[in-house]
Amino acid sequence: MDISVIVPLYNESESLPELESWIGRVMRENNFSYEVIFINDGSTDNSWEVIDGLSKANPAVKGISFRRNYGKSPALNTGFARAQGDVVITMDADLQDSPDEIPELYRMITADGYDLVSGWKQKRYDPLSKTIPTKLFNATARKVSGITNLHDFNCGLKAYRRDVVKHIEVYGDMHRYIPYLAKNAGFSRIGEKVVHHQARKYGKTKFGLDRFVNGYLDLITLWFSNKFGKKPMHFFGLMGSLMFILGFISAAVVGGMKLYNMYAGNPYSLVTDSPYFFIALTLMILGTQLFLAGFIGELIARNSSARNVYEIDRTINIDTATDNPINKK
Repeated sequence: MDISVIVPLYNESESLPELESWIGRVMRENNFSYEVIFINDGSTDNSWEVIDGLSKANPAVKGISFRRNYGKSPALNTGFARAQGDVVITMDADLQDSPDEIPELYRMITADGYDLVSGWKQKRYDPLSKTIPTKLFNATARKVSGITNLHDFNCGLKAYRRDVVKHIEVYGDMHRYIPYLAKNAGFSRIGEKVVHHQARKYGKTKFGLDRFVNGYLDLITLWFSNKFGKKPMHFFGLMGSLMFILGFISAAVVGGMKLYNMYAGNPYSLVTDSPYFFIALTLMILGTQLFLAGFIGELIARNSSARNVYEIDRTINIDTATDNPINKK
């Protein structure tokens, strides 16, 4: 199979028929063999009934429905696990991503040799309250990730070589940083394509301004886990050792000053009368706790094999044998 198109959605029933028809037309015009996997993320409208109807008219349409709303990252991760195409395309269901971009994205993966190609909505139909924070967010993501050639990390329209999606796990809200996840997994050939951005035709956006705050927190988490996730002792152990040593030296100085004054015949007081003694003691306690946190983190990192499992309610045309082992316990 040439292409798998993965479409996560939440309450997008109005746009689904038009999107499916558009994707099908592009595929037929370019003689692609394909599948479209709609991931119904706990929609409360009739999105699942629409997907069911589309699948009866077109066997290439497949569907997965969650019991409740988990979020975009779990939806993408579930779709990645079941994708069978040589090239995997992701796009949003709100018709703001154009399926006409698919042939060029496919060519960049298969002919130009990219592992991942991310769309860049250079001209956006969004208010300034969304575009300005987006620019700041992307600038920070470029700096932290080291992927300096991407302008829009969060663009839903992306293309992947199949190996990429089978070797990354998208969890939490990490869909914003899939290029960073791919880079950390060893897929460094990451490109970008300017794509057409359309104004939303139906419904309203499902994301608020809180996603920018959460995005920065997730970026810090990803950077930290990438740098110290496999070796937590390198961070916690180092910080703990430094704090313990500093506290021990401080306590020794306080005790040494008392002994000196005692033997020199100078006035002296109890070490517990000095605030520096308690500061030193606190540093030693915190240092010990950090060191133990690093040690426990090492044990967890070496022995943990738990994976996120999302409760799927129903499926359409999905072969469970295609599940990616990364999502199985």
